[in-house]
Amino acid sequence: MAPEVRRRRTLGQILLLSAGFVVLVAVSTASVLLVNKARRDSAWVVHTVEAENQINALLLEVRRAESGVRAYLLTQNPEFLKDHEAAVKALRPLLDKLGTLVADNQKQVENLARLRSVIEGRLAQFDREKALVASGDLPGAVALVRDAGSTDSSNMMRNTAETMRLEEERLLALRTANADASQQLAAIVTITGSALVVVLAVISVLLVRRSTRARDDAETQLRESNLNLEATVDERTADLREANEEIQRFAYIVSHDLRSPLVNIMGFTSELDELRNDIFRRIAALARAVSDSPPPAEGAEPELEGADKQLSEDFSEALGFIKSSIAKMDRLISAILNLTREGRREFVPVRIETRELIEAIVSTLAHQAEEAQATIRIEPLPAIISDRLALEQIFSNLIDNAIKYLKPGVPGDIAIRARTKLGFAIFEITDNGRGIDPRDHQRIFDLFRRAGTQDRPGQGIGLAHVRALVRRLGGTMSVASELDQGSTFTITLPIKWNASNRNSDR
Repeated sequence: MAPEVRRRRTLGQILLLSAGFVVLVAVSTASVLLVNKARRDSAWVVHTVEAENQINALLLEVRRAESGVRAYLLTQNPEFLKDHEAAVKALRPLLDKLGTLVADNQKQVENLARLRSVIEGRLAQFDREKALVASGDLPGAVALVRDAGSTDSSNMMRNTAETMRLEEERLLALRTANADASQQLAAIVTITGSALVVVLAVISVLLVRRSTRARDDAETQLRESNLNLEATVDERTADLREANEEIQRFAYIVSHDLRSPLVNIMGFTSELDELRNDIFRRIAALARAVSDSPPPAEGAEPELEGADKQLSEDFSEALGFIKSSIAKMDRLISAILNLTREGRREFVPVRIETRELIEAIVSTLAHQAEEAQATIRIEPLPAIISDRLALEQIFSNLIDNAIKYLKPGVPGDIAIRARTKLGFAIFEITDNGRGIDPRDHQRIFDLFRRAGTQDRPGQGIGLAHVRALVRRLGGTMSVASELDQGSTFTITLPIKWNASNRNSDR
């Protein structure tokens, strides 16, 4: 499967899972909100029914109180008076509870205030009637009852109570409709969400099945490819080896052929240098003859003057530049030849005590370290199986660079330490030298490329050669450094290297 196809498929699966998660969260959130709303709407419905029941209970107790006092007036039976007093006792708590229930409705609060006033008036009339009966003035109590019947208090009480009941019935209808709508909406959201989840689940199953088929096809292709993989790898390795050998032969031939014209240039330059003295001696003699100057003392060389003297100096300077360039070119060609020979060398894995190897290298560099006032500390190092000569070249180059690029006037401190991890030995060569600009961290590993101030001898091949050796040994190399903060070169090498790892990759 192509990487782009895999990427699109993976992206589609991620989007599908994200969509499913979003749908689940949305459905869950909406369901919770709608259920809570339906619960609140249902609570308001119950509240309205309770208020309406409270109004009816209040009117019932008023009628019970009125019937009890009328029966008592007619019969003077104390049992009717007890029933009346029980009804009166229940009226005020009913009024207070009704007031709590309708407190959210200002219109009902006003209606309740009027109803309370009428009921209080009737209760006061009942008290006067009972007092007249108790004093024996039965005709006076009957007259009071007859006067009360001629007033509108009863009608006002019924009308007010009916108004309140109608208002509660209106609220009941409205709140019932709201509760039904909330429940229906919650059901719709739940059903729709469930349907979306089912659809997403079906799509997910289809995608999983398609991915499974694609994986099975890929495994089949991989098994088929593996049948000829070893032969293919051997063929490609042979091609690569042949190409590398051809490159090395080409580099050797080119370097060897470059040396021939370079030798001729060096010879002709030497001849020019030898002829320079004779040429300018003749020029001095001719100049003196033309100017009728007295001849020089016997055995003395004629001296150049003016433009001739400047010409002689320029000529000498040009020859000096040519010689230095020839010498540099000779060193570069020699370096290329050495790299080519090293690339053809077969590595031989042996057990190496790296501490002993590095101590031997440090002893050969003791003079340079003493001149640079540098201290080299070697911490415990692991033994590894690798190529001894390659390791000597690697660590010699790195330690020599650490000494070479210390800061002038500052005592050098060079530390060599190592640790092991997952079958690899990780070496670190740390110094407190000039440091390397982070922009040049890759440049220093390029062939013939150097970084920083070029005040030290070198051709710019050391670190490139070191990294090539490290790679041939199956390892990696990196640098961590800042200007004026020192440098740390880190080399990771397999603890047990064998010739089949990277020796053929050259």
